[in-house]
Amino acid sequence: MSIIEAALDPRRAAAAAPRPDLLLLVHRIPFPPNKGDKIRSYHLLKHLAQRYRVHLGSFVDDPDDWKHVPAMEALCASSHFARLGPLQGRLRSLAALASGASLSRGFYKDAGMRAWVDRTIAAHDISRIMMFSSVMAQYAERHAQARRVIDFCDVDSDKWRQYADKKSFPLNWLYRHEARKLLAYERAIAAEFDASLFVSAPEAELFRQLAPESAARIGFFNNGVDTDYFSPDASHASPFGPGELPLVFTGAMDYWPNIDAVEWFADHVLPLVLAQLPEARFYIVGARPAPAVQALAQRPGIVVTGTVPDVRPYLAHAALAVAPLRIARGIQNKVLEAMAMARTVIASPQAFEGIDASPGADLLVADAASDYAAAVARALQAPDAGIGRAARACVVRNYSWPAHLSRIEARLECT
Repeated sequence: MSIIEAALDPRRAAAAAPRPDLLLLVHRIPFPPNKGDKIRSYHLLKHLAQRYRVHLGSFVDDPDDWKHVPAMEALCASSHFARLGPLQGRLRSLAALASGASLSRGFYKDAGMRAWVDRTIAAHDISRIMMFSSVMAQYAERHAQARRVIDFCDVDSDKWRQYADKKSFPLNWLYRHEARKLLAYERAIAAEFDASLFVSAPEAELFRQLAPESAARIGFFNNGVDTDYFSPDASHASPFGPGELPLVFTGAMDYWPNIDAVEWFADHVLPLVLAQLPEARFYIVGARPAPAVQALAQRPGIVVTGTVPDVRPYLAHAALAVAPLRIARGIQNKVLEAMAMARTVIASPQAFEGIDASPGADLLVADAASDYAAAVARALQAPDAGIGRAARACVVRNYSWPAHLSRIEARLECT
């Protein structure tokens, strides 16, 4: 484009201008985009790649995820993917424990990743670094010349504190140790970096209380939902048996808060429901079910699917979606996705926290086991399609990815 053409059409000039370089560090490969724990990081990468030349550094902890590397490389100017096996990570965590450091930070400590980060920043004169998860901040610590923004997503240290409250010795001691060490590291990061972001206003406010010295640099951007993908209009064959009243829980089933949630539901809620409605079935839909979850499949009325190619058929034909989490931080994608598919969701107060919706109108909220079972039974016996329609409208109205992600550039470009 010539100087004269640029002067006549500034928009074309802006489009033709070279994009600045940005380093993005993510603790797990951000793909596929419909996988619960990768949705936020994928949309963050996609958004940034439209505005910057992104150099992506990420770990791969699932052998099946290596097939997604070409899709990530296509979005990025350069990339580095580091293999991280569970044994390798645990050994690093043990070394961190012996030195008095955070186990989480130690789990992701990798000399190859550090060397790639240093080389990439030097080669491209990178002045903007975006990190996803506190464990990736260690790779930007020595690069104070750059503008550094971190998406903590959740206050992970508080999650460890909640874990400790649910466990007995020695795990409660170990988890409290991690809660203390990780909070100290989170506070140090927030004090040193230019901006710290979280998944919701309540999560950001919690961290302001824990790290008041950094309150002015703490913000948030909500998760979004791809409402075209999670749509009640799509045609999906039912995976359920005839005559069943399926109650569906979705999520990674090796994740302890999810394990705790389904065990609590199976122990305390489902028996009360089955006593009234024996045709009810509790479907636990998610990859890598832990042994405790697999054992639930031996009980009457419970189905554990393991990995499924697509959760949408389960949500589309669910009588109800349930989210009985007792431990939760941030915004639960499982709740938003079910709402987007116009399902009636019954959530615990913990699962509902941070979601911009009206209890009783957009979704149902129940806490104690007897109250939860009563809410399930009422919703099964007298279905209200209006709640599902209101849920869908709520998500379309409040959870657009582009609107939320626009907050990122303001933090990255602020001087």
